[in-house]
Amino acid sequence: MIITLEQLVKINGGKNVDACEFYIDALNKNLPRYEIDTNLRISHFLAQIIHESGHLRYKKENLNYSVTGLRTVFGKYFNNDAIAHDYARNPEKIANRVYASRMGNGDEKSGDGYKYRGRGLIQLTGFNNYKECGEGLKLDLLKNPDLLCENSEVMVLSACWYWKKHGLNNPADNDALTEITKKINGGLNGFDDRKNNLSIAKKVLGVSGI
Repeated sequence: MIITLEQLVKINGGKNVDACEFYIDALNKNLPRYEIDTNLRISHFLAQIIHESGHLRYKKENLNYSVTGLRTVFGKYFNNDAIAHDYARNPEKIANRVYASRMGNGDEKSGDGYKYRGRGLIQLTGFNNYKECGEGLKLDLLKNPDLLCENSEVMVLSACWYWKKHGLNNPADNDALTEITKKINGGLNGFDDRKNNLSIAKKVLGVSGI
């Protein structure tokens, strides 16, 4: 066993115990398959997926932003209140705008942004990631994107796949939180939360000397 339920609950801050129970077997089964099998690697992996999934609460990306939220989080795409008002509290419209014409997605009218919005434990996003992950897991994620959020096995596997694709075991071995966060997030959004998750995980799993 890679991690116990009690340890996962503690690392998750004592939150969402039902979700911890939902994922624990799939984590223990699949982390070793991707060589996420040392306490330091496990600590970094959990620190990231716990943040990305809102402490294991979310299976799909939450895009129900207010005007203020849009201006704050996606200011590049909503640079004035008039545009933000037109999109606020409409997750489908928001996704189609902010994810348009990148990551392999079509333009805003294509609907790809919403179809391939963040799903799974690592919030896999974009046509290209869905295509490559689907090929890797032998699942048709392009036609059935909700496969990424329907069962614990696929949700964990998609996160493991992304981790391996980006070679994140090596920076985990080097305790390189900033590098891992950039490869997952594209920037450093939520860095303090990821850092706090990592600190708790290390303590629970007995990682020392780092």
